[in-house]
Amino acid sequence: MASKNTKPADGASYKDIVYEVIDQVAWITIDRPHTLNACRELTLDEIRHAVENTRNDASIACVVITGAGDRAFCSGGDFDSMMRLNWINAMHWNERMLGCAMAIRGATIPVIAMVNGWCMGGGHELALWCDIVVASEHAVFGQSGAKVGACPTVGATQYIPRIIGERLAREMIFCARRFSAEEAVRIGLANHCVPHAQLRAKTLELCESIKSHSPQTIRMTKNSLNNESDDLYSSWRAGMELLAHVWGSEESLEGMRAFVEKRKPDFNQFRMRNKSVVDDYLAGIDWSDETELKAAARKAGAEAAPKPKK
Repeated sequence: MASKNTKPADGASYKDIVYEVIDQVAWITIDRPHTLNACRELTLDEIRHAVENTRNDASIACVVITGAGDRAFCSGGDFDSMMRLNWINAMHWNERMLGCAMAIRGATIPVIAMVNGWCMGGGHELALWCDIVVASEHAVFGQSGAKVGACPTVGATQYIPRIIGERLAREMIFCARRFSAEEAVRIGLANHCVPHAQLRAKTLELCESIKSHSPQTIRMTKNSLNNESDDLYSSWRAGMELLAHVWGSEESLEGMRAFVEKRKPDFNQFRMRNKSVVDDYLAGIDWSDETELKAAARKAGAEAAPKPKK
């Protein structure tokens, strides 16, 4: 019979996630199906805590992160949280994102994303932070930031070009292009695409493989595999400051409100307003040759110059 524990080693209880350790595998399920498993502040805190707490039980061989239900892995950030953000309070959200990412990348054991549906925006960044991605055939991967006025700079702009190449990464982010699970495997965003009914079985197969191998080797090689991309940390920090200026802006609020109201966002209004500002600036540039001003300045300078003593 499978051994099972539903609390982390420190006995913490959770509200937004379900935590289970079954046969040396820690399962973290985002349990917010009413939001398509979107993350609020508490969700990020709990994922981070659960991942970090696995180090208190050295028998755990790997972590699996998934979403409750059959519709979504994680649809990204909860708009109720994100629409309250601005440049002043942005650190409270951005640092949570970064902390969650660093907990997953810094775990000494592999973390598997079991993608059972929508994997969008910040939810896709969550999958990017993981070591292995197993996807259901109906999973969809995408970066929706450009559609809702958000900015995917906490992993997406750093890792996607390294995984699928610069050109496709730019199209994915600039055009909010989505990929099916099969396409995700083909371009490298996922390791496996399987029928939905076989998703857990395939994930367990990978877990069993990991369990049969040297934990010391896995720990050392994960650290080594992370080494080069860890140099991107400065880009994460810069990205979070860029994101801080996006939160609370008129564009970001228009994008998120449009999504909530199920309408097309009007981003062109900002382009036209910006055009007016630039046009006003260009119209005010002084292109004169200033001949008279220069002559007057030279004359005044000559008159003010000290006279030689006799």
